[in-house]
Amino acid sequence: MKLPNIIQIISDELLMNNAKALVVGGSVRDHFLKLPIKDYDVEIYGLDTLEALEAILSKHGSVNLVGKSFGVLKFVYEGEEYDFSFPRTEQKTSIGHKGFDVSCDGFLTFKEAALRRDFTVNAMAYDVSTKKIIDPYAAKLDMSNKVLRHINAKTFVEDPLRVYRAVQFCARFEYDLDAQTFELCHTMVEEGMLDELPKERVYTEFKKLLLKSKRPSIGFELMRKLGIIEKYYPELYGLIDVPQSPIWHPEGDVWIHTLMCIDKMVDLLVGDEKQDLKMMFAILCHDLGKATHTQITEEKISAIGHELAGIEPTKKFMSRITDEHDFINALFPLVEHHLAPSIYFRGKAKKSTIRRLATKVNIEELVTVARADFLGRTTEASLKGTYEAGDWLLVKAKELDVYNRPPKALVQGRDLIKLGYEPSKLFKKLLASVYNEQIEGRVLTKEDGIEFIKNLN
Repeated sequence: MKLPNIIQIISDELLMNNAKALVVGGSVRDHFLKLPIKDYDVEIYGLDTLEALEAILSKHGSVNLVGKSFGVLKFVYEGEEYDFSFPRTEQKTSIGHKGFDVSCDGFLTFKEAALRRDFTVNAMAYDVSTKKIIDPYAAKLDMSNKVLRHINAKTFVEDPLRVYRAVQFCARFEYDLDAQTFELCHTMVEEGMLDELPKERVYTEFKKLLLKSKRPSIGFELMRKLGIIEKYYPELYGLIDVPQSPIWHPEGDVWIHTLMCIDKMVDLLVGDEKQDLKMMFAILCHDLGKATHTQITEEKISAIGHELAGIEPTKKFMSRITDEHDFINALFPLVEHHLAPSIYFRGKAKKSTIRRLATKVNIEELVTVARADFLGRTTEASLKGTYEAGDWLLVKAKELDVYNRPPKALVQGRDLIKLGYEPSKLFKKLLASVYNEQIEGRVLTKEDGIEFIKNLN
């Protein structure tokens, strides 16, 4: 296992003090998964006190003591931060992720210390001095079988967030959830243990599921099987078994279509976390309105008006997992207008219509969401992998310079002041009127706009 040189240097010094350094947790797991390693957590065995560890670390870099009460020292070397900690045991004392009594003991065995961890894949260690892997709970066997398995039922239930962690790990690594772990998680859901989780912790797991998985659908389907969707997310549960027109959606019900869409979105992400998360949640929510607006007749199945109807359930669902109101509001235009690219393409929309759309939604993001919607189905056209309507709209938007922004107003408040107007309510009306003329293509320059204002008198 390749390590930063500073960890080896500290390990060598620890050996001179009859102690040793073990790299633990996710970095060891990711080494075997051949994933990039971003964080190194190091547990120190054989020292009496954290002060002794602090003295060693201070020789090589700066030490932040913010986590000292939990047996953790933040070590910074050449701009990189590492967690150095003592092995510890935890005892649940109250609800919440902070409701633990932590007991540090530098002379525990790694097997004893790893008992507090959630899954076997997170309970391996790399001995820096011997360069050997320590695997007390057969994690490598589980990894070869692509199975996620908990370590200890008693400690596992002490933090209900582990159910969500199981979901996102299974999706990210494309693992099956061990049968006993599944039953344990299912029982935790049924008994309402997840009720105590603060939404910000749950939201973090949602973000990992959506942004770190090649197939987020694995996680959402696992949430359905565990009962999480039914118990906690009625807006998503409402999509299950809602029929769709076999002409446009031969793949099945709205739930199946939604899962296909989020998987397709993975290939469309741009690498900007905030933007990617916005588009991911938008596609997850884009058809929530179908739960209430699907109509079935002898002739056809339709969901007229489901786009606008999807805003309220989107708000309710997102509010269950985050208080980031600006982010939630940013999803609404993408949900409301997700059919616009296809509709505009079929109707060969006018320039003014496209300009007006750009005042309501970022067209580049909208086309990305609409593309995932189009590709997340099994029609002959979708299986070809080309979204002609979206490509057409992007070309038109670029020609009109509204690709990812609304038309810039040619006439602004300072121009009205130059014409002799004083700031007032009339300002807003005049600016709105001339901007509308600009959208319609009747005002092409600032001079045109000024002339239009003059002619209003």
